Amino acid sequence: MFELDQVSVSYGAAPALWDVSLNIQPAELVCVVGPNGAGKTTMINAMAGLQPVRTGAMRFNGEDITRLPPHQFCERGIAIVPEGRRLFTQMTVLDNLELGSFIPKAKARRQASLDWVLSLFPALTVKLDSPAGSLSGGQQQMVAIGRALMARPELLLLDEPSLGLSPLIVQDMFRAIRDINQQGTSVLLVEQNVTMAMKLATRAYVVEEGKIVMQGAASDLMSRPEIQRAYLGL
Repeated sequence: MFELDQVSVSYGAAPALWDVSLNIQPAELVCVVGPNGAGKTTMINAMAGLQPVRTGAMRFNGEDITRLPPHQFCERGIAIVPEGRRLFTQMTVLDNLELGSFIPKAKARRQASLDWVLSLFPALTVKLDSPAGSLSGGQQQMVAIGRALMARPELLLLDEPSLGLSPLIVQDMFRAIRDINQQGTSVLLVEQNVTMAMKLATRAYVVEEGKIVMQGAASDLMSRPEIQRAYLGL
């Protein structure tokens, strides 16, 4: 479905990713973990078309999309929930959600998509007419995920969705991500909550200093002593 093939990304003369290769299969949930500054956000931004690739290739459903402009990534079925949410805080929750459904295929299914988002995040039902900036952090993250889902993506890219949220809200967030995946949407989850991410994912990649240093079944990686020491404090 989606493949990174020896992708490298630089900021000016400074390399950020080196020869990164990964793949995501249809209806799969894959997580990427690693320390701060490892290159995880750079990777996910490149996969959404927001960060130019210096070398290597990206393929989606067999098509080379490496050099496409960002809006064409969305048209082909890739949506991103960026770190920090990036909502239009003065606009209503409903307006923010509807912004995600302006490509023709999504616009035709706008009401059905909205019903789906509200079934995943029922707390938003009474907030549709409220400014997005008036919501709690957890509710704003729901809006950010909902906005991406309004585009009806085949692949949902999530960058640190639990960042800054309370443990109870994090549980709800991961439950919704699991439900999204179980309904057929492929998910790439970049997350620092390693325990929860690994429990949710089928496969995982570990990124350090811009390179993938480990990969495999999430359950297998969780049992490795180096992962337990580095990320779980065991």
